[in-house]
Amino acid sequence: MSAWLLPDHIADVLPSEARHIEELRRDLLDTARGYGYELVIPPLIEHLESLLTGTGEALGLQTFKLVDQLSGRSLGLRADTTPQVARIDAHLLGRQGLTRLCYCGPVLHTRPERPHATREPLQFGAEIYGHAGREADLEILALALDCLRAAQVGGLSVDLGDARIVRALLAGVMAPSQRLAEVHAALVIKDASALDRLTRDFPAAARQGLLALVGLYGGAEVLDEADRVLGSHSGVAPALANLRWLAARLTGARTSFDLADGRGWGYYTGARFAVYADGVGDAVLRGGRYDGVGAVFGHKLDRERPAVGFSLDLKQLVRAAASRPLRAAIRAPWNDAPGLQAAVAALRQRGETVVCQLPGQDSQIDEFHCDRELIEVAGQWVIQSL
Repeated sequence: MSAWLLPDHIADVLPSEARHIEELRRDLLDTARGYGYELVIPPLIEHLESLLTGTGEALGLQTFKLVDQLSGRSLGLRADTTPQVARIDAHLLGRQGLTRLCYCGPVLHTRPERPHATREPLQFGAEIYGHAGREADLEILALALDCLRAAQVGGLSVDLGDARIVRALLAGVMAPSQRLAEVHAALVIKDASALDRLTRDFPAAARQGLLALVGLYGGAEVLDEADRVLGSHSGVAPALANLRWLAARLTGARTSFDLADGRGWGYYTGARFAVYADGVGDAVLRGGRYDGVGAVFGHKLDRERPAVGFSLDLKQLVRAAASRPLRAAIRAPWNDAPGLQAAVAALRQRGETVVCQLPGQDSQIDEFHCDRELIEVAGQWVIQSL
């Protein structure tokens, strides 16, 4: 085996894609800043017990583990940034009021999350801590859509659901955690036969409600049907009303509902959403409400704070985003004449890209479009169009 071959699902990012990813990263961070979100940069590596505390425990199988050569303690390479941001909000910032935070950095997965996915996503996300109202849900959804528009991703469709619906149907059901996990998995893939088998000994009302959920996906009529067949279950009606409220206020994207989608059922506590783009099979962005995520990081103060947010993988997003034009550049000869060096420096200070042709070798570049040239005319260095 060649020494320079990379591990499975790990790849170099070459100039064209790297340029596009970096431009997207800057646009997304600028969009979040426009909403008042503060940037944080958590470490890539932490003590394992901290990294996998609370909701992070579900990430145990996805986390690379190693031993710290300085302390001998077990360390982990983060597989998701949200638990770290929750730790920052709860333990380091300790604010009482509303906090808006955003981040962008690599995470590592022991296994790809889906076929052909990278094990080294570049995760961007934004989160609101300290507000339990649906207004925060709406803001995070609006920011998510604006981020995708800034990335020039078209044909957006928002799929809405609410974790409280399945939770209400399962209230009072006594079943092993493994069986409940299988129920949620069957709901996600709409496997009615598996759901029928798994719920045979459930209370009749819970069983009937769960089987009805399999068909509750589609347009706004889904909410009316859910009101009819599930409205008697405590907690379902408020969740449906919340979904109607959110959908009525979303603009610039198609809206659908999937009341059976229980992905993240041990994590989300309220409204959840996935955003799809035309021509892309999987969701380009996922998010929702996960109240209490920072409680395990509390320090002296009660940190059972409400939270809502979203995240996406920039390496996946770049495949859905529109291509961008090359940056215009100026081609210049190389010599050590003070006049030329001063002219090049002045252009770069103005924000221009100047590519110098080193002696005896033409520059080979794919990511800049040299549409002008710096030439000497009567002892002065001037720009000429090519």
